[in-house]
Amino acid sequence: MALTRRHMLALGAAFAAASHGAAAENEPGIKFGAPTGFQPSDVLDKARDLAGRRYKAPVQVPKAWRELTYDQYRKIWFDTRNALWRNTTSPARVEFFAPGLYFPAPIKVHAVDPIQAQARPVMFDLALFDSTDKLPDLPVDDTLGYSGIRLHGELETSGVFQEYAVFQGASYFRAIGTGQIYGISARGLALNTAAAQGEEFPEFREFWIEQPHDGQRDVVVHALLDSPSVTGAYEFRIAHGEVTEMTVAVTLFPRKALDNVGLAAGTSMFMYDQTNRAGFEDFRPAVHDSDGLLAINGKGEQLWRPLANPKELQISSFVDENPRGFGLMQRARAFSDFADLSAKYHRRPGLWVEPGEDWGKGAVTLIEIPTDKEIYDNIVAYWRPREPLEAGRSHKFTYKLSWCAEAPIRRDRTHVINTHMGRSFSGRRIAAVDFAPHPAIPEDLSTIVLHTSGNRGSVSDGILQRNPETGGVRLDFGFDPVEGRSQELRAQLMVDSRSISEVWLYRWTPS
Repeated sequence: MALTRRHMLALGAAFAAASHGAAAENEPGIKFGAPTGFQPSDVLDKARDLAGRRYKAPVQVPKAWRELTYDQYRKIWFDTRNALWRNTTSPARVEFFAPGLYFPAPIKVHAVDPIQAQARPVMFDLALFDSTDKLPDLPVDDTLGYSGIRLHGELETSGVFQEYAVFQGASYFRAIGTGQIYGISARGLALNTAAAQGEEFPEFREFWIEQPHDGQRDVVVHALLDSPSVTGAYEFRIAHGEVTEMTVAVTLFPRKALDNVGLAAGTSMFMYDQTNRAGFEDFRPAVHDSDGLLAINGKGEQLWRPLANPKELQISSFVDENPRGFGLMQRARAFSDFADLSAKYHRRPGLWVEPGEDWGKGAVTLIEIPTDKEIYDNIVAYWRPREPLEAGRSHKFTYKLSWCAEAPIRRDRTHVINTHMGRSFSGRRIAAVDFAPHPAIPEDLSTIVLHTSGNRGSVSDGILQRNPETGGVRLDFGFDPVEGRSQELRAQLMVDSRSISEVWLYRWTPS
């Protein structure tokens, strides 16, 4: 069975529900190995040393674990009564995932006492897990280890610890803000995504988790990344809240030059909405974790690119220098946008990336992969540097990730809230773009200059009207594409040569 996003999310939900049983005595508790001295620079040294060695694939757990079915793997879960730091005043708890199925290579986890500057390995112990009597007998040997970690904190109620972040599978991790549910994932690094030679998936092999002191807002997690092409040292400072923030510092050590490399990658799902609804027989108006790529380029332009589920793979590169931020966002926030009581897509977070320093020249890259099922992640967005990352030297980057309902940016202009595509009665194609209400929109709409354009074919002048349903305005315009060819469309609202809206971009492709 192939690993899918729905399986990952379902497993996480199942484990979270199963681990909150009635209290029981005589739980074994976590066992630790001997302490060793630890400094964050140790992870950097380890990554540098590893990059100078030939890549060695990780040892895998026994075959019986790897061949567990999806239903069997769901029958083993971590008992929350054994959580790391449970019997302390620390504002965080850490739980662990079992290996097997989609996760054949175990990871190493260390609990760090930052005051004593010591790290203790967290030993794998099957007794920390619960299971049903339907789980087959499984061998236990020295190859076993955990497959991932998840962080718990007091999200809503003092003394009640809820999950808000997970690291599991390759370099994937995900988080939520208060009141949200999992959707979009991030990656430590994307390599050769959508390339002909096939994608490479670097893996987080080892974690060091610092115990936060009483009252500390964030949790610090260090991670060691390894793959045939690169190693890396990561530091995550994670603070949960209505917006869960991760400040990330990474140093990469390529074993060979990295050309097709993606920094701060987000991975999401878009199947359909109003722009392509006709191709799906489904009771729901829309199905997606994210509905657009938002970017603020180095010149300060704010761009919005609605996502697509194309017939063929498509890659869009938004060439830039020193981007101010970008991310895959979910702007549809009403239950009625999806009418899905199970998936609750209206509660999925967006993921906003803000570089910590100038990233130089490159491109915000958007990859859209065809899909006919919502179980597959088919959208990827990341920053691709223009110059390859050279082998034999270090490359440092910092950035902040915000898992949020809305991007934490200045709201100094109206933004797009919806896009509709279709045909007019005459057969001409029509784009209808709804902009949100905003003080920048003047009372007299005739003072607004409408900019509509395309890279080929013809595009009509726009018509701007107030939308009584949204309280904002709607821009309608027609376009005639060249037969059999895609067309890049652009629209913007201006007053006195000043933009009062974000720039709407769309790639129309023939069906």
